[in-house]
Amino acid sequence: MPITPATATHSSSNGTADAILLELVDEDGVTIGTAEKLAAHQPPGRLHRAFSVFLFDEHGRLLLQQRALGKYHSPGVWSNTCCGHPYPGEAPFAAAARRTYEELGVSPSLLAEAGTVRYNHPDPVSGLVEQEYNHLFVGLVQAALRPDPEEVGATAFVTPVELMERHATETFSSWFMTVLDAARPAIRELTGSAGW
Repeated sequence: MPITPATATHSSSNGTADAILLELVDEDGVTIGTAEKLAAHQPPGRLHRAFSVFLFDEHGRLLLQQRALGKYHSPGVWSNTCCGHPYPGEAPFAAAARRTYEELGVSPSLLAEAGTVRYNHPDPVSGLVEQEYNHLFVGLVQAALRPDPEEVGATAFVTPVELMERHATETFSSWFMTVLDAARPAIRELTGSAGW
């Protein structure tokens, strides 16, 4: 089931519209309830479960995505390969694989857990807050991308040097460096590159 923008609804199995719910967690990542997606991102934000994916090609280059201009949160900025929120009760690994396919039209040929990170990043443009307990995943992509234009404005494969050049001149998501830094040990193990 695809995730729609935060203000939209999706149909349940009985044909009624349901709000998109996120899983609220405590500081240890233990589920404590649910909240509607947009409400969870209103200041000061409510701590909720999320995931971030970092996929690499056979040359060890990171796949970045530029978020579509129509996104309710952080539109038009560059970020990691894919990020999002599991549905309540959905395993973060399953959500990461599902959402990567929904956004980029590709299934990772390898996807592995890479730890967790907790952060609180306000988005100065939208006024929303990312208060997340984030599950990190690293992996490989070997198939051609088929991005959904409703989700993805552009994609780029970058080396570590190219990433730093882009980061110095282009706008990235407020959480990007936090999740990248937390995932670096697993990225280095996956790519065999100390440059990451």
